[in-house]
Amino acid sequence: MNIHHSLDSIHHLQNAVVTSGTFDGVHIGHQKILNRLKEISFQSGGESVVLTFWPHPRLVVSDDSQDLQLLSTIDEKIELFDQLGIQHLVIIPFTRAFSELTSEEFIQQVLVKKIGTKKLVIGYDHRFGRNREGSFEFLKNNCAEYGFEVEEIPRQDIEDLAISSTRIRQALLSGQVGVAKGLLGRSYALSGTVVKGKQLGRTIGFPTANLHLHESYKLVPCNGVYVINAHYQGDVFPAMLNIGVRPTVDGTTRTIEAHLLDFDKEIYGEDLTLELLQYLRPEQKFGGLDALVNQIRIDQHNALSYFARFH
Repeated sequence: MNIHHSLDSIHHLQNAVVTSGTFDGVHIGHQKILNRLKEISFQSGGESVVLTFWPHPRLVVSDDSQDLQLLSTIDEKIELFDQLGIQHLVIIPFTRAFSELTSEEFIQQVLVKKIGTKKLVIGYDHRFGRNREGSFEFLKNNCAEYGFEVEEIPRQDIEDLAISSTRIRQALLSGQVGVAKGLLGRSYALSGTVVKGKQLGRTIGFPTANLHLHESYKLVPCNGVYVINAHYQGDVFPAMLNIGVRPTVDGTTRTIEAHLLDFDKEIYGEDLTLELLQYLRPEQKFGGLDALVNQIRIDQHNALSYFARFH
């Protein structure tokens, strides 16, 4: 896949079949659109092009950007587009100046002049340009003037997209990782760097890797204990995960701590990806460390039972 980190890095393509959007999560609804994009480009002998925007537009223009929780980082999206076989990914730096482009300027400067769009695949309610003034109807009525065709993604498919994005967030925030996996087409994952915590886990026989997320805007699922796969330096290790404030030891800061089963390396400063497989239980406050340790042993037994069944 050719990755273009700005409009200046892409040259006018001979037969570009284009779609655009933020594609947060690159979930199964998005994948349906991307597969249609690839199908059209193959049939026409063209090249598939995805336009996306970074930072996420809401991080730039919305007052509620601090509350934004995304399903995928830009690096995760790049990897997913590559896996899906997209030929060109154009990552447009989204700035306030860019947000002021009119729909006419966006069409002429981006779709026509920079990319050379021959066919645009777009949803019926997709809006673009300043104040979201551009629409499918506008494009359909004026596409001959611009020199490209427009294909509408059916209304039902677009509504399914919105439902999917909302349901994925709701599922993750209620511990339904299986539901989220079904909608994403893969397990939800968190990536970050292992940092030193209070190292309490060592003293009770369950050392943990304390994960500092690479991106603060990444959605963190609800507090609780999970069965996970931990990906480290190309290997996969069965593990457990606790997300929460550790109320038994009077914790106040939310942490993401993984206990890798049958693993004893020091990995501070190393990158780790945690793939959520099953939600075991909510976080709870125990009467003391002994009760906590007993529950962790039960959690470990349940995690090992999961891996015995499914791995």
